[in-house]
Amino acid sequence: MSKILVVEDHADIRRLVRWALEDSGHTLYEAPNGALGLELARTVHPDLVYLDVMMPGGLDGIEVCAQIRKDPALAHTLVVMLTADAAQQTKAKSLAAGANFFLPKPFSPAKLLELTEVLLKARPKPEAPAERS
Repeated sequence: MSKILVVEDHADIRRLVRWALEDSGHTLYEAPNGALGLELARTVHPDLVYLDVMMPGGLDGIEVCAQIRKDPALAHTLVVMLTADAAQQTKAKSLAAGANFFLPKPFSPAKLLELTEVLLKARPKPEAPAERS
């Protein structure tokens, strides 16, 4: 199954995502801020990242998304931005940073599970290294 990273400063939202996806068979990882989320992404190479846009501290979600996109090892990682700020400008910045999808809060666990399965099913598979003859 797939590896999913949730980067969200609110423990209640991380708990909601975990609850929605815990029986899906995916391996879940969590980080409470952008810096730890980026470090964890570089360590576990997730297939999908749920990333809060507004987080306190050094890196917000848009900056984390941009860093993920700059890392060749994370090139195939799907990024879904989560935010209570549904302003068009925030959405545009998220997509410009390389986000694949924008999910406004509040969201239902069923919607999250459905989106997860649709995105992962449609995700292009990384190319296998060519065999040497």
